[in-house]
Amino acid sequence: MSAGERRVGINESIFRDVNERIEEFSGESDAPELEFVCECADLSCSARLSLPLREYEAARAYPDRFLLVAGHQRSEVERVVEDHGAYLVVEKTGEAGEIAAETDPRG
Repeated sequence: MSAGERRVGINESIFRDVNERIEEFSGESDAPELEFVCECADLSCSARLSLPLREYEAARAYPDRFLLVAGHQRSEVERVVEDHGAYLVVEKTGEAGEIAAETDPRG
């Protein structure tokens, strides 16, 4: 894997960690949706995703899956496994998937 592909995996893992903290601090919120950050590889991305906690948890059940704004995916290191219109769930492939699993905060 190239250094660029490795950086993509690490950057997305950073955003995943941010979302884990958002979920942690949301507590027992009765809000129908929570706002999460886009977990794409672009560190300057400030896009937000609003989705029900159960949908976030469904994606997080897999250590190699990430939530992205549509159009932020990179086909060289991930594939779209779910399209929810406003956001995508992508699965890291190859060595990027291994990095995702190694850096999974739930691991």
